Amino acid sequence: MAYEGKGVWCIAESRGGKVSPVLFELLTAGRKLAAARGETVTAVVIGHGLQDAAGEIAGRGADQVLVVEDASLKEFVDDVYAAVLAKLAEARKPRTLLLPATVYGRSLAPRLSVLLRAGLAADAVGLELDAEQRLLVTRSAYAGNVVATVLLRSVDGPEIATVRPLAFERSAAGGAGTVAAAAPDAGALAGKTAFVSFGADRADEIDLGAAEKIVSGGRGLGKPEGFELVRKLAKTLGAAVGASRAAVDSGWIPYKHQVGLTGRSVRPKLYVACGISGQIQHMAGMNASGTIVAINSDAECPMMKVATYAVQGDLYKLLPAIVAEIEKARG
Repeated sequence: MAYEGKGVWCIAESRGGKVSPVLFELLTAGRKLAAARGETVTAVVIGHGLQDAAGEIAGRGADQVLVVEDASLKEFVDDVYAAVLAKLAEARKPRTLLLPATVYGRSLAPRLSVLLRAGLAADAVGLELDAEQRLLVTRSAYAGNVVATVLLRSVDGPEIATVRPLAFERSAAGGAGTVAAAAPDAGALAGKTAFVSFGADRADEIDLGAAEKIVSGGRGLGKPEGFELVRKLAKTLGAAVGASRAAVDSGWIPYKHQVGLTGRSVRPKLYVACGISGQIQHMAGMNASGTIVAINSDAECPMMKVATYAVQGDLYKLLPAIVAEIEKARG
């Protein structure tokens, strides 16, 4: 007998009693799907000490917030969280589960897929429904060289999709969802993995995913030392440092700085592209930026054509000059 579920669940990522704001992006995506199907949106928050966060979520687009709390769930352990969520889904039968395409979501989603016999599509940058109300997922394929639309057919379980951070706008405040507690299944709490410790990233750099200003470098810099200029401009502007896939593949900068389909999706107010030609993989990760400034020696490259402001010239002369003018203006 085919699985029959109803409603969209948005699975929150939490740590230390705080919920990641990526949930509000999932709520935007979930609200769109639920409205088209005439269903409801439920935010599922699992962890410990999350009651205060649940109240805010209820006012940001969720019809209901399910809070699954237990002292043993204080720290994220993927097999335990997956088992708890799977038992909850088996009992309540949602039609669709959305998770963030972060380390958290990418660890949980495949486990949930196996436990629930569910279809899974990863790294969605777009979600639509076909004429039969089935889920269509837009995602990158073949190492980011193709943008594909995938039909998610899930006969024996719910639909599961992980959604790239910043692929959707965050849901706005306003709404009056309800908050309800859901006790975790006792058997699900006995996992095979134990939490040992958590080490936060202590880098003094601005987080790329949350940055309002980003300065990125590409292969047009010509050499890894070019990123010293990119970092100097980023520091002057109070911006995060990004990079194209070509620069990362060349070993000039770590992968965590990569912007694009195979890296991070970003939505800053200001995006400065230095020596980036503008291949489709990169564009797809930053085309929602507010103002785009392209600095390149090639006036005909795609990035220069889509930029709000395009500056043609030698990066090694222009970037120091821009920094000097900014510092001069500040006195």
